[in-house]
Amino acid sequence: MTKKLLYIGLFAIVTLMSHAQTMVYLERAENLSFDQDRIADAQILRGNVVFRHDDALMYCDSAYFYELTNSLDAFGHVRFEQGDTLQGFGDKLFYDGNTKLARMRLHVRLIHGREKENPTILTTDSLNYDRAAGIAYYFTGGTIEDTLNTLVSVRGNYCPDTKQAVFSQDVKLTNPNFTLTSDTLLYNTESKVADIVSPTEIIYEEETDIHTSRGWYNTDSEFSMLLDRSVVHHVDGKTMTGDTIFYNKRIGFGKVIGNMEMCDSTQKATLYGQYGQMHEENSRGYATDSALMIDWSDSAHHAFIHADTLFTEELHYADSAMQDSTYHLVRAHYGVRVFRDDMQMTCDSMEYWGNDSTIHLYSQPICWSENQQISADSVTVFIINGTVDHAIGNGNALCVMEDTLDYYNQMSGKTVTAFLKDGEVYMVDMSGNALTIYYPKEEDGDYVGMNTTESSFIRMYIENEEIHHIRFTKETTGVLYPMDQIPAGGDRLAIFFWADYVRPTDPVDVFRKVKPEKIKTEN
Repeated sequence: MTKKLLYIGLFAIVTLMSHAQTMVYLERAENLSFDQDRIADAQILRGNVVFRHDDALMYCDSAYFYELTNSLDAFGHVRFEQGDTLQGFGDKLFYDGNTKLARMRLHVRLIHGREKENPTILTTDSLNYDRAAGIAYYFTGGTIEDTLNTLVSVRGNYCPDTKQAVFSQDVKLTNPNFTLTSDTLLYNTESKVADIVSPTEIIYEEETDIHTSRGWYNTDSEFSMLLDRSVVHHVDGKTMTGDTIFYNKRIGFGKVIGNMEMCDSTQKATLYGQYGQMHEENSRGYATDSALMIDWSDSAHHAFIHADTLFTEELHYADSAMQDSTYHLVRAHYGVRVFRDDMQMTCDSMEYWGNDSTIHLYSQPICWSENQQISADSVTVFIINGTVDHAIGNGNALCVMEDTLDYYNQMSGKTVTAFLKDGEVYMVDMSGNALTIYYPKEEDGDYVGMNTTESSFIRMYIENEEIHHIRFTKETTGVLYPMDQIPAGGDRLAIFFWADYVRPTDPVDVFRKVKPEKIKTEN
């Protein structure tokens, strides 16, 4: 019984081996000879030699056929065919029918696909094709060409069944529009998608450079997903960086998710956020989720602008000399907070126009400079040579100067204009039913009293953050109250408020979420 089982087991093993290792057959040769002294156990074949193994045919000028080891060496005009879509050409072929490994050498070309359908062509001097695994690989330098791209590398492999290729060491992909270089690259000749798994550069000549280490790039549509802090850099000085970038070069559109950074070295501004988009046409883009813009056009006065959403674009116009010019437009919406060392601002909506360097603040705007606060229904800030020159507030205008924790010098009217020099307010004009409450002082610093005035126009001069003197129109009326006779509630104008707790104190503080508790108006 034991011997019977042993015979059955041996028979099963032999049967399995016979199925796994099929024989190589000699189909044709013009001449056959033997030379046991020179090449033992080999059939020496010459003239139009043809071998067959499974569905593969091998052609050559001459060959050594080792029938006992089920292998062969082929020479001269070697051609390998598998099915009707895979052909290999070379000067030499070493084939093992047991392992199904074909080793082709010298002037090797592997052609996959029908000739009229623009096949994929692999060229090298040393190629191994593992028929069992369905993988062809080279290791001394090779090139793969398809209908769109040419790829060169030191090492590579190609799977005809999946049309997937893997390249390593000095990889270069050449496309009609760009060049890609890398150390390791995965590429599909059918989808034309390159999977990026190592530091990679994609260069569009005189246009765009892409630096990434992980992601994928569709070389046909030029749409990509770039990961791990990839960078898209344009020749005009604009750079887009992010944790994840979806970028379509063909239409000039990029979407960034996670730690977005869009830098414009020409306009000298950088846009940050956790999510954003950019259209290359007119440089239209926006950022949201911790959105921040830094304007570094003036090295001495950087502006830090935060809002729920920030929009930016370039606009074109003809200047006074009728030449085309470009300027920057920035729009900020909801919870706007701005920090500059010469002025701080808050509002709910803001626009910055680069053509005249003006900042327009809407919906409860407040501006601070030193110990002064200016507010109105709308405020326009004028920047000259990188510094704030003056600011104009229209409608329910209010200017407050903190003297002490208890006393505030105040001006209200229809329009207020504050003039700055070296980052400090030195003069304030108030017009249109101008009202003031201020506290004149003796030379020793003691308070004289509280002065209230009403006039059509008032100009206040300021030195060292204190009122130096005030000028009124002739029609001015007013009352001076001694400090101990100030009427209850009379030390505040009707629209007075002090919102220093809202004021951004540094670049990081622009992210603090706070709103003024109340802003009074005359309406």
